[in-house]
Amino acid sequence: MNKILIDELLAMPNITLVGVTKKHSKEEVDELAKLGVKVFGENRVQEFLEKYDPKYTWHLIGHLQTNKVKYLIGKVDMIESVDSLKLAKEIEKQAAKKNVIQKILIEVKISHDPNKTGLPLCELNSLIAAIENMKHVKWCGLMTIASHTEDLDLVGKEFEQMNQLFNDLKKEHPEINTLSMGMSQDYQIAIEHGSNMVRIGTALFE
Repeated sequence: MNKILIDELLAMPNITLVGVTKKHSKEEVDELAKLGVKVFGENRVQEFLEKYDPKYTWHLIGHLQTNKVKYLIGKVDMIESVDSLKLAKEIEKQAAKKNVIQKILIEVKISHDPNKTGLPLCELNSLIAAIENMKHVKWCGLMTIASHTEDLDLVGKEFEQMNQLFNDLKKEHPEINTLSMGMSQDYQIAIEHGSNMVRIGTALFE
C-alpha cells in the first residue's frame, strides 16, 4: 500500500480520494480503510456486490448497463458514470421503488478516443433538463476520463475544458459541487485543472 500517496491526497483540502479496488480483495479494502481511505470505487456491478460492506462509502465508476441498476440502488452512495437518458430514467425508476434519492454524476466524453465512454457534449443540456425533473435522482456534478496518452499537454487541455464546462454549469446550477477527474496516471494534472475528486487504484497499491 502506498501510504505516502494516501496521506498526501487525504491532506489536500477539498479533494475527495476514491480508492479504486477493482481486482483487489475485501481484505485490501479493509487495509485501505485503516490507512484513512473513506470512499471506494468499483467498475463492475458483480465485483461490487461481492465486496460490498455497508460500513464503507461506495461509488460505481464504470460503465453501467440499465439491467444492473436495480442491484446498486440503496447500496452505492454515488453513480459516477451516468452517460444516457435511458440510464438516468432507470436509476429514477429503481430509486423510486426503494424511496431513496440516488446521487449521480454525468460522465462527459471529453476525449476523442473512440474507446472511451461518456455522454457527447452536444447532449449534455438535454440530459440535465431531464434529470432536473426526476424526484429520486440528485445530480451532483460531472465526471470524465481523459485520453490515455503520453501527450500531457492534451490531457491538460481536456481537463481544462471540463473545468470550464463545470464552472459555466455551476453558474446556472449552484447546487452541483463535484468534478471527478484524474486517475493514477494523471491525477496531478487533473487537480491542477480544478478536479475535486480523484479515482485512484493502481498507484495506491504500489
